[in-house]
Amino acid sequence: MPQYEYRGTSRSGQQVSGTRTAPSREALDAVLRREQITPTRIVEKGREIAIPKPKVAGKVSSKELAIFTRQFSVMIDAGLPLVQCLEILSSQQENKAFQRALAGVRATVESGSTLANALRQYPRIFDDLYTNMVEAGETGGILDTILQRLSSYIEKAVKLRRAVQSALIYPVSVVVIAGGVVVLLLWKVVPIFATLFAGLGVDLPLPTRIVISLSNFIGTFAPVFIVLGIAGFFGMRYWYRTPQGRMAIDSLILKLPLLGVLMRKIAVARFTRTLGTLITSGVAMLEAMDITARTSGNAVIEKAIITVRKAIETGRTIVDPLRETGVFPNMVVQMIGVGEQTGALDAMLQKVADFYEDEVDAAVGDLLTAMEPMIILFLGVVVGGVVISMYLPLFSLIGKLAG
Repeated sequence: MPQYEYRGTSRSGQQVSGTRTAPSREALDAVLRREQITPTRIVEKGREIAIPKPKVAGKVSSKELAIFTRQFSVMIDAGLPLVQCLEILSSQQENKAFQRALAGVRATVESGSTLANALRQYPRIFDDLYTNMVEAGETGGILDTILQRLSSYIEKAVKLRRAVQSALIYPVSVVVIAGGVVVLLLWKVVPIFATLFAGLGVDLPLPTRIVISLSNFIGTFAPVFIVLGIAGFFGMRYWYRTPQGRMAIDSLILKLPLLGVLMRKIAVARFTRTLGTLITSGVAMLEAMDITARTSGNAVIEKAIITVRKAIETGRTIVDPLRETGVFPNMVVQMIGVGEQTGALDAMLQKVADFYEDEVDAAVGDLLTAMEPMIILFLGVVVGGVVISMYLPLFSLIGKLAG
């Protein structure tokens, strides 16, 4: 059996390397990924040239992946050979990056590799959840069924993502536009009124003096604010990529008054849907927990799932560790406990996911309904306050002229 030298990146971002014995490069690749190591280079010992891992430029959306998976499952169910399915689907893809990736997968499968290992060559398109479920389908001879579950899972994940976007885009866009209007008024319009009032020698009321002072401040320090804003944005992005920053920001998001409740429901729906889909597809419990943690989308939820996984590894049931984390609602813990006791954990997880996805839809509507009057009030107070403060001296001047 040949020996391979490898280099890769661990889950924490550290560089690891070493030598392993494996039947093939694809087999070692699969073993390293199960150990949460993403290989960047695998070379058979004694050979100078490594087989490069293919890279695909461009992005493949979740919607495109869901459509491909649904078509793939139908073709497999119809009895078409695997290579022919990949060839047909590759030729039909409009996304060039996805087309090249599928052509590469087809070539690898033709050379004798399994479909799961061929898909692992493109981790930016096919994540661990996808490849592990495909591997379980190949092993159990139910690839068409697994692909159907995968397509349903991806479609529901897209629906959740759209729920988050619809909850955030409207208030954020309104606040940004309102802020831009206020800055424009203070920067360009207010100085014109200030010059007019200085020429007329009118006594300015307090609100007008405050607005003119803000205008002078913004006119003087606007470049500084722009630079600080850009620096703060990139600094926050860099901090969020660190474990400490990601944990702090994700924890803060879950504690927000209205948005935090929605994000917690989304996290619970994603956790139960992912874990239920993996268990139903025959993935081992500990490996399913690993994949679920990596795809949770929130550092707090990920830490809780890892804690539960460690407890299960020591022989405990899933219920008590879930309750001890304090992250998951009591109803979710109770339903999972019932599912575990009755031997229907996968079905119970899917039911919980369905319930919470409906809760997310309702929460999005409630959030938008609650935020709409607050946004209108914000616009009225801020924009209206600036405009009225500029007209107060004119009202006073008109009153004196009339007298």
